[in-house]
Amino acid sequence: MDVWKKSRLILKLIYLMTNKSEFSKDWQLANHLRKTGISIISNISEGFERDGNKEFINFLSIAKGSCGELRCQLYIALDQNYINENQFAEISNLATEISKSLKGLILYLQNSDLKGIKNKK
Repeated sequence: MDVWKKSRLILKLIYLMTNKSEFSKDWQLANHLRKTGISIISNISEGFERDGNKEFINFLSIAKGSCGELRCQLYIALDQNYINENQFAEISNLATEISKSLKGLILYLQNSDLKGIKNKK
């Protein structure tokens, strides 16, 4: 899934960003950003593996919420001068793309006649 691939990319960018010397000293924010990025990709994966649309939608919704949380944390990093405007824009825009993709997938699943392997019977 493209949304999973983008989630993988954003997590890579988060790790590169938080490994920088000034940012890495703020281990709480760096760790929280990493956990948020991990939450996005992990919830997409876990929801997919549940084999039912209702559960998948739930996990996608959690991942979508984590996108919002990540954007908030980016503002904190920007305000602390851990990242510059370009880094902020790159990751924030990617988080917005992921969020929109997740919303589209959620809407598709909600309106789909396919309910997943778990709910075929």
